[in-house]
Amino acid sequence: MSSSNRPLSPHLQVYKFPLTVKTSILHRITGLLLAFGLVVFVYWLTALATNTTAADKLRAWLLTVPGQILVYLWLLTFFYHFCNGIRHLFWDVGKGFTNEQAQRSAVAVLVASLLLTVLTFFLAS
Repeated sequence: MSSSNRPLSPHLQVYKFPLTVKTSILHRITGLLLAFGLVVFVYWLTALATNTTAADKLRAWLLTVPGQILVYLWLLTFFYHFCNGIRHLFWDVGKGFTNEQAQRSAVAVLVASLLLTVLTFFLAS
């Protein structure tokens, strides 16, 4: 077979990912980000138990504007991963597999995670 008769596959620039694919990729990314955030959290707990000066320095940095942005982004990743995990639990029992239901649940997960993050921001203020 000559190379001119071979079918051409679309490149990633041509292919548009559906929302359900984007949410699946985002679920994996948020899992990784939560793991990195857990390292910071464990460091803070260890510093509280052993070196209060280091814990105070970390707390002081987390209260700055960049620190607060990082904390709320971490909360957003937590709430997204949590809500999407609930969505996966429904899938585990066989609910919500149609395209329309999967699309609606993807939007619901995004909205719920944003609302929970904003609610946490206002309750913490």
